[in-house]
Formats: sequence, C-alpha cells, structure tokens
Amino acid sequence: MNELLTNWVGSLPINETYESMLVSMLSMSLILFAAIISYYFVKRIIVRLINKLIINSDSNLDDIFVDRNVFNYIAYLVPVSLVINFIPKAVGQYPSISDGLVSFAIICFVIVVVMLLDSVIDSLLDIYNSFEVAKQNPLQNIAQVAKLVTYFIALIVIVSIAIGESPLKLFAGLGAMTAILMLIFRDPILGFVAGLQLNFNNMVGVGDWVDMPQHNASGDIMEIGLTTVKVRNFDNTITTIPTQSLINESFKNWRGMQESAGRRIKRAINIDVNSIQFCDEETLKRYSKIKYIKDYIISTQEAVSSFNQDNNVGDIESLVNGRRMTNVGTFRAYILAYLQNHPKINQQLTLLVRQLAPTESGLPMEIYAFSAEKNWAKYESIQADIFDHLFAVAKEFDLRVFQKPTGSDLQSIVNQNN
Repeated sequence: MNELLTNWVGSLPINETYESMLVSMLSMSLILFAAIISYYFVKRIIVRLINKLIINSDSNLDDIFVDRNVFNYIAYLVPVSLVINFIPKAVGQYPSISDGLVSFAIICFVIVVVMLLDSVIDSLLDIYNSFEVAKQNPLQNIAQVAKLVTYFIALIVIVSIAIGESPLKLFAGLGAMTAILMLIFRDPILGFVAGLQLNFNNMVGVGDWVDMPQHNASGDIMEIGLTTVKVRNFDNTITTIPTQSLINESFKNWRGMQESAGRRIKRAINIDVNSIQFCDEETLKRYSKIKYIKDYIISTQEAVSSFNQDNNVGDIESLVNGRRMTNVGTFRAYILAYLQNHPKINQQLTLLVRQLAPTESGLPMEIYAFSAEKNWAKYESIQADIFDHLFAVAKEFDLRVFQKPTGSDLQSIVNQNN
C-alpha cells in the first residue's frame, strides 16, 4: 500500500520534501478508516449475529454473556489490533510518532482485555449463582480477588508501556515494596483468607439467617464479598460486617434450624403456687370429663390406690397421707396430651412439659417442643395459639396464672377494704 501511495504522491506537483510526510499521513488515515469500518462491521453484523444465536438457544445460562455485553468488547479489539499491526508500516519513517501511537494502541488493547475479563468473570459468577450450591458456597470473594489480580497486572503492564520498561522489571521491583503492598492490601488479603475459611468450613452462606449482636446484625445474608458481608436485618436495614469478623468473632447461624424438621418452642407459663392443691373425688370426676386426660386420670387413680394399699396407708381421709393427685400435676399431663394431639407439633422431635424451679413469679411450667412450621410468622402464630389456650384453660384445673399486681388489682383491694 505504501508503494502505491508513494507512486501516486510522486505524480503530484508538490515538493519532494513533503512527499514522505503526505504518504505517511494518507497511510495512517486509511488505517484509521479501516479500523472504524472493522469496528462497525464486527459490532453490527458479527456480534449481533452471535447474540441472536445465543438468545435463541435452548439454554438460558448463555444469555448471561449477552446481558453482560461480553461479545461487544470483541468489536473494540479488532480495530485496535489493526492499529497496532499496521501503524509501524505506515509511519515507520517517524519512529517517535510510530512508537507513541503503538504504545497508546497497546494500552487501549490492555484496557479492553481487562474490561472483557471483568465481564467474563461477572458472567461466570452469575451462572454459578443460579445454582443452589452457590448459597452454601458463595464465590463472590474469589471473583473479586480475580478482578483485583487482573487490574493489578494490567496496571503494571500499562505503566511498563508508558515508561518503556519491561513488565518483568517492574514485578521484580515490587519485591522491595512487599511491606507497603501488604499494608495497602491488608483488608482484601484478610477478607480473602476469611472467605476461603467460610467456604471450606461451610460456616455461612448467602440466604442464611445470622445473629451478630456485637454488630447489631440480625437477618439474612445478602452478599459475601472480599472485604465485607452484607446482612439485611428484619427491619430492612442493611448492616455491613467485615468478612474476617465472621472468623474472629462468634455469631449464631440459624441454618441448622431451617434445615431441621422443626423449630423449637421453649416457653413457660407461671402458676401461682397458692392455687396448687390436692384433687378430691369430686375434682377428679370433673377432670375426667376432659377428653385428652380421661385415660390418664383413670390409670393414675388405679396406680395411686394400688400404692396406698400396698404400703398400708392408714387414714386415707387425710390428704397428707399416701399418694395423691394434684391439680398442677394433672394440668401438666393435660398440656402434654394437648401437644401430642396438636397437628402443628412435630411428634418425632423432643416433646416434654416440665416444672422449673419456683421463683418469686410462681412455678414455671415450661413447654419444650418443636413446631412443624419453620416460617417465622407461622411459627409465632402456632406458639401464640398454644399459650392462648393454656392461659384460658388453667382455671379449669383450679389454677391461677401468676402476674404481678397491677393498678386495677390494688384498686379492687382498696374497694374491698372500704
């Protein structure tokens, strides 16, 4: 091409001094024109055809590459490559101009490659996140490290091109700056190591419900990044926690509950000890009409009578002598039977009703069971329904639920005294 332009320019009536300059300018203009044409050709035809084929394919995963504009960067690589290869031939007579243009084109090439790799990493991460395994083993931090390494290498290459030195010399010189680099990249390095530990030990994943009171975080993990972990709290605020904090500090992960067969109910109802009493025949007759404990009362009465006869209990008319059934014991048996027949309680897991040590607030009667529903709202509704029933039914067993005196209680006492 240079020969044709030289012959054509030589036939023009201009000074020979400017012939070479004109040839170089024309050659460079043709190369730039060809680069622009190649860009539009690749962009409008080839890239559009590739995107169309991918969108029309059966799989939806490859559509991510289109959404991330991966193939669009190819349109930039072609014209830049043309400039790098042909500019030295076009303006070879002017080494300083040729070297400057080539260096600039190579820098542009490196930048486009970095953008392409960045888009590819994002696409691969999106594809990985579409699988269920990504929730337990997130790779967000590894992707960020890969981007960081890519940017760092690209920066070294660009600087080496700008100053005209080999990249290897710059990498060798970085050995003396290790301490400074460690200080600069301290948080990314610690975050990366912490992220690997979290992944390999399966400690936490995206979507897990975690509690970290020291960071005021209680909610679902949105993202596990290189340096931070984002938690969406239940009030829809977002707490950002350093990734290494999940390694260095304690936290509660509710994943085990979500993966188990039930969610624990552990709550007590306080009984006024002054309402606890022995059951007489009339009381037991009334209790035996309660569906869930009818068989319990019959079997327990037989066991009590047998015990008293075998142990020659003297005066059974006295409630103190021998074994006796109590209203609080019968109430505990009722609660257990009620829970055993409750459709929302998992009967395969631990189920018990126990008395705790008496306190100044009465005798705690604790329920320890597991709801078959793990959803928070449904779980709370089931728990509330159970205790609504128990509070209301306690008086059927001649028991009073304990509560500290309120203003109305004190007023009623005053009225009675008056």
